[in-house]
Amino acid sequence: MSKHIGKKIAPAPMSTDIGVVDLIDNYFTAYNSARLREICYLLSRDVFKEGVTVGVSLSGAMTPAGFGVSVFAPLIRNGFIDWMISTGANLYHDMHYGLGFELFAGNPFLDDVKLRQQGTIRIYDIIFAYDVLLETDAFIRKILQAEPFQKRMGTAEFHYLLGKYVREVEKQLGVKHSCLLATAYECGVPIYTSSPGDSSIGMNVAALSLEGSELILDPAIDVNETAAIAYWARERDGKSAAVIIGGGSPKNFLLQTQPQIHEVLGLEERGHDFFVQFTDARPDTGGLSGATPSEAVSWGKIDPTELPSTIVCYTDSTIALPLVTAYVMNQCQPRPLKQLYHQRDQMLKKLRTDYLAAKTQPLDQVPAAIAQSASQEVVTYPCGRLIPNP
Repeated sequence: MSKHIGKKIAPAPMSTDIGVVDLIDNYFTAYNSARLREICYLLSRDVFKEGVTVGVSLSGAMTPAGFGVSVFAPLIRNGFIDWMISTGANLYHDMHYGLGFELFAGNPFLDDVKLRQQGTIRIYDIIFAYDVLLETDAFIRKILQAEPFQKRMGTAEFHYLLGKYVREVEKQLGVKHSCLLATAYECGVPIYTSSPGDSSIGMNVAALSLEGSELILDPAIDVNETAAIAYWARERDGKSAAVIIGGGSPKNFLLQTQPQIHEVLGLEERGHDFFVQFTDARPDTGGLSGATPSEAVSWGKIDPTELPSTIVCYTDSTIALPLVTAYVMNQCQPRPLKQLYHQRDQMLKKLRTDYLAAKTQPLDQVPAAIAQSASQEVVTYPCGRLIPNP
């Protein structure tokens, strides 16, 4: 018999009272079920531990299905999510639950012409009244006229303020379970949006600008703050974890923190220590949603020494999220909340100080291609690009 590494597959009849931990440990034996089991092990044994800063990127229509309330809010309250990057659409539809509106399970084969005539919106097999959109829009436009919003800000501050108002509505309405935005506000978890104009929230921000609103969402603030979080995560030998739901722009915004640190700011960095992704995208089409951890190593997004701590599970996130959440909530002790939202200034100050110090280093410590051309009008790189010498 050849030697091998792995757990022996020893199938046994499933009992009628099986729990989620037993189910995943003993019946998720191969293929993507095994990858999901491995993710459960990695999260519960290594990631959701002291000293690891966990960032989560969220894409796909997860919150209309209720996962903002049922999955992400409990994970946040138990200290398993320290910061997030989400599509604006997920945060917008999350607000429906916080504002007390109703969404319903339908089916994907309804007549969309009739739904339109009836004033009903469909997201695959989720349906809700068109008025839910109109009333959510009206709420957003109303609160964005408040004085705290009349300035330039990043999306973390924007969503923190938004979550504060939503939480107040939840209290007034007696909403039993808080939505993602309200929970993140209460727990000091910063939530960023990589494309703030690409959602109904951004559309309402744009509408108010036509009325003279002074609110400006500045992406440069987000880029610097997220890089500062990733940089700060390594303080005192800490580690950084990237948990990716789907892919798209939020995935890139989470992973680009590392190239921002070493490629643009010139600070030494080795990439995220842990990489976990649930996706249904193929890698061979070249899209980011399907890009593998090993490819991310070439960009400096993932620590090359930590490839064994990177797992991709090719499955529907709506299947994976409840299972993984149930598993880790059962197996892991809650972690203290890091309250990173309230540490943004401190983290950014550290990043700025180290960046400015790195900029003043002697010429013998900078790349040769730059040093050799420092006194010329242009800097010539090996790739042939010409960059004006400042």
